[in-house]
Amino acid sequence: MTNIANITTQSIEDIIEVGNLFKIVVTGYSMLPLLGRGRDTIVLRRIDSNEDISGRIAMFRNDKGHIVVHRVIAIEGGVVTLRGDGNLYQVEQCPRTEIIALLESVILESGKELSCTSKQWQRRERMWLTLPLWMRRYILAILRRWCDFRKK
Repeated sequence: MTNIANITTQSIEDIIEVGNLFKIVVTGYSMLPLLGRGRDTIVLRRIDSNEDISGRIAMFRNDKGHIVVHRVIAIEGGVVTLRGDGNLYQVEQCPRTEIIALLESVILESGKELSCTSKQWQRRERMWLTLPLWMRRYILAILRRWCDFRKK
């Protein structure tokens, strides 16, 4: 498995072959509460353009050329719509060809690796995604403040 911390994001597609696993540390808040900034390391698998990505957490290159990891919420005619679990209203779109990898597992702060196909992970996803948006908004506000407090 490759740790891409020292690899430029411009070359991920060139360095990591389809089917290979690689890992990176989460650096943003957009996937809270399931993935935490600086707390979790994610293991992704490079995919080809034919693989089913519906509902999965995917790494993609946005229109500004930045690498982002968000959840696929819709696919229509070769255009993928994604949203971070911690973004309640903002969505992003990209061509299907810009999807680089899918989340396979999460290495938690404790060091425990949690597969995205495990019942525990699926239960966490279901608990968060079924909450009403107004409730998620308040929970996210508290979590972001807590993350900022821990960072200091």
